[in-house]
This record gives sequence, structure tokens and C-alpha cells, in this order.
Amino acid sequence: MTCATDGNHGRSVAWGAQRFGARCVIFVHETVSQGRRDAIARYGAEIRVVPGTYDDAVRVAQRTASAENWFVVSDTSYPGYTEVPRDVMQGYRLMADEAAESLPEPPTHVFIQGGVGGVAAAVSVQMRARYGASAPKLLVVEPEKAACLLASAEAGQPTAIEGELDTIMAGLACGEPSLLAWQELERASFAWMAVPDDSAVDCMKLLAKRTPKVVAGESAVAGLAALLLAARDPFGRNALGLEEGSRILLFGTEGATDPELYAKLVG
Repeated sequence: MTCATDGNHGRSVAWGAQRFGARCVIFVHETVSQGRRDAIARYGAEIRVVPGTYDDAVRVAQRTASAENWFVVSDTSYPGYTEVPRDVMQGYRLMADEAAESLPEPPTHVFIQGGVGGVAAAVSVQMRARYGASAPKLLVVEPEKAACLLASAEAGQPTAIEGELDTIMAGLACGEPSLLAWQELERASFAWMAVPDDSAVDCMKLLAKRTPKVVAGESAVAGLAALLLAARDPFGRNALGLEEGSRILLFGTEGATDPELYAKLVG
């Protein structure tokens, strides 16, 4: 069993492999923090480091799996590989359904993290399935330094971005959209936003100061950062239809997945 990861998905795959007694090899790119590598390795997985970005690791994992006859469990899809990512996205839908079930009223807006788009697309599908024509506006949020979904929206087709994708929001440091996710997001997203790294750190600190404390990792707060940035800007509020009575749904998609880094950022 194998996959490429920025940290979180690989950890879940390693956990599953351990439970079933399967060998697991996880590919990470060179900027994945040691804390996240160690968290994966604790489940018995072998870690292999790939030069470049997450997308480079995805390609190496696929090539190696083909050569070794390994089973790939990826959360991103690409030509010829869609069935497993579809299953992963069905799991993400459960998160969205549980969130909606707990709300007293339907949300008017959902701010959701981008990355390759799998989580965002799953949330979108579930919101449309549950609320139909009254589904909330879906706003997809990415780091400024890794906004492949925003670039795809601007181009009108799946578009890869190049560069180091050097964002502190490690779980969203993706340069190529998932094809399955894009098929949903291109028709259902209301808006696309890219936020700076500083805003993510500010939101982590903001949540850490709450009572009770909310521990949210770097990638967990992208939606909150986008909401706060848009809400303080008259044009942004008007463009997104944010009003006093708006009901906003956010998803905190990770805790302190690298505790040492979290402590350093939050202080």
C-alpha cells in the first residue's frame, strides 16, 4: 500500500495499513516537516523522501507502485486513476453531513480549504445533496503560494501551477487539481480565494486564545482566514453576499499535526 502525502492523508493510510497488517510505503516531498514524517512512521510505514513538491511525490509514488505492483490509496485523481479517490471523497462527505446535521439552520456560506480539491468537492456535493436549490454558497480557499484551483477557475480548465509551492499551509501545498474534484468545483463553486500565510498564523493564534482553546493547524484555518479578510472589506462583503444574518460554516481540517511547529507559530 502506498501514497504521496503532505502529511495528513499519508498518516491515515499508514494507520489503516497497520490495522490490516499490510506493508506501507509513504512518499513525502522534501519540505514535509520532520514532525509530520515521524507521525506517519509511528504507524510502521516506510518513509521515502522525493525532491520537489507534493505533485512530484504523487508521480513518483504512482511510478513506483506500477513497477512494484503496489496498491495506491491517493486522495487526488488523475487520468486513469479515479476509483480510490472517489471512495476517499465519499468519506469526506460524511464529515460534511455530520456538520450539517448539527446546525439549527442551513448555512448561507461555506468557506472550505482547497489543496487538490477533494475535501472541497466532497463538501460541495453533500451540501447540494442535502439542501438542493437552497445549498449554501461554496467558497474555495487556498494559500497564495499554491492556488492551483484559483488558477484553474481563471483558465476555465484544470491548470497546474509551477514553483516551490512554499506555503506554511503544508496540507494545501498542491500544484495540480484533482480531476474528479475539479468536475464538481467548476460548476458548483461560488467564489475562489487565495490567502497569505500570515493570515493563517494570525487565525491559529486567535483560536488558541479562545476559551476553551481551539487547537487548529496551519491548513485548518484557511477558511477562517478568508472569511475574516473578506468580512472587513466592503467590496468582499458585497461580492460574497456576506450580511449580518449570514450563517457561515467552516471546517477545521487538522489539529496540531506537527506539535513542535504549532508551538513555534502560536508562541
